[in-house]
Amino acid sequence: MTDAVSENTYPGERLGFPPAGSGSIARPGRRLAALAIDWACAVVLSVAFFSYDSLATLAIFAIVQIVFLPTLGGSPGHRLLGMRLQLVTGGWVGLWRPIIRTALLCLVIPAVIWDADQRGLHDKAAGTVLLRA
Repeated sequence: MTDAVSENTYPGERLGFPPAGSGSIARPGRRLAALAIDWACAVVLSVAFFSYDSLATLAIFAIVQIVFLPTLGGSPGHRLLGMRLQLVTGGWVGLWRPIIRTALLCLVIPAVIWDADQRGLHDKAAGTVLLRA
């Protein structure tokens, strides 16, 4: 006897994304590496211009996210590691979604709570998904 609801065999299956390759859900290692790149760049700028003020670092990180998500389709770290941000339904994320996503990302907790599709609460709230480019 089988369950009425089948389990997903890979992240993104129920959203209609492929299991691997271009257009598949970006995996945690790649996402964490992109986050480290973006944070390191924010730290460098904070050291250079603000004598390493932790609030300045967070502000720089947030500004970079808010500016680059709608313009490049991802942060510099995302793009360097071959990822792009899009709406779950496809297409451009617009201007307000990166603000919501970034605010929740800066709170940390929503970003570390994931669903079966490896989407953090920050992505779910913004209606976005991070994919391999």
